[in-house]
Amino acid sequence: MENRIVVGGALIHQGRVLAARRSAPAAVAGRWEFPGGKTEPGETQQQALERELFEELGVRARAIGRLPGEWPIRAGLVLRIWSAELLEGEPEPLEDHSELRWLGPDELSAVDWLEHDREVLPEVARLLTAC
Repeated sequence: MENRIVVGGALIHQGRVLAARRSAPAAVAGRWEFPGGKTEPGETQQQALERELFEELGVRARAIGRLPGEWPIRAGLVLRIWSAELLEGEPEPLEDHSELRWLGPDELSAVDWLEHDREVLPEVARLLTAC
């Protein structure tokens, strides 16, 4: 059976990236991540990310490119992180998150990231310094 893809979005706006603090499930509550979620059947990873960012944060965004790496979350689920740009709206923690924070390249270590999200931080820092 093929793994189902979970997409995370490194949402970039004005040289900063959005970090989201999980409120659920209990095992990861309080830790920070790049928001996103599972792809639905028939959806591309880009479509899934754009839909999830709208559902979780209330914003319109455009998926730009997949960042290097792939991380198993649990049996049958793998995480892929994409860069995305904010097109419209101000992010709000609507679903599964208790707090949002915009971080510049020097602030990426200021929050307690989930392990798989932490692994992509060097690539995110490169994107931010290129903005």
